[in-house]
Amino acid sequence: MQETVMYEAKNLYKRYGSRAALKGVNFAVSSGKLVGLLGPNGSGKTTLLKISAGLLTATGGCVLIGGRQPGVYTKCITSYLPDRMALPTEMRAADAVDLYADFYTDFDAVKARAMLADLHIEAKSPIGAMSKGTREKMQLCLTMSRNAKLYLLDEPLGGVDPAAREYILQTILRNYSEEAALVLSTHLIGDIERALDEVIFLQEGTVLRQVGVDSLREETGKSVDEYFREVYKC
Repeated sequence: MQETVMYEAKNLYKRYGSRAALKGVNFAVSSGKLVGLLGPNGSGKTTLLKISAGLLTATGGCVLIGGRQPGVYTKCITSYLPDRMALPTEMRAADAVDLYADFYTDFDAVKARAMLADLHIEAKSPIGAMSKGTREKMQLCLTMSRNAKLYLLDEPLGGVDPAAREYILQTILRNYSEEAALVLSTHLIGDIERALDEVIFLQEGTVLRQVGVDSLREETGKSVDEYFREVYKC
């Protein structure tokens, strides 16, 4: 059966003044794939995801989601987890659920409340009173409660304590459809690699390679984490 490309970049460039953050990025991600976006700090991961979410404009080339460039349509089918909290700190967890329910027609408020309860996040807790890890867990619950075609997660495990990481990983796996694509950036490769189908390695704003996880292990005899450490060692 032919795979359907859900998310792709074509010769994508992004410049900040004289500095190039992305330098001709090319890749394609099919529906049903869970893909790791990997690279050291400064490699362009967050810039790429922000362009894809419609928060930044590319300098050259394009991103296509469902065959369309970022805009109203792509925001309707893309669920994006930013690298930092985007909600007002005075808002409570319950208010955030209501906001998402009002804003996104594909949002499942019942699922969101159940996940928040599983993570012991009180509905009446103000965001400003939450720890960094709790805020990140809450935001992930909101992101994964949408029935999207593409999920873009920027460091979903970054501030989460090790005890909660397994639940977070299972939350990601349980709550995205096989008809959707999911791309996540992370430095915690060892925690996530067993769930990945493919990896995209970024280095200094370019795609070093895109490869299936099983193919990489067979080729190198290394785990993704070991390969990453070898390629990007100082």
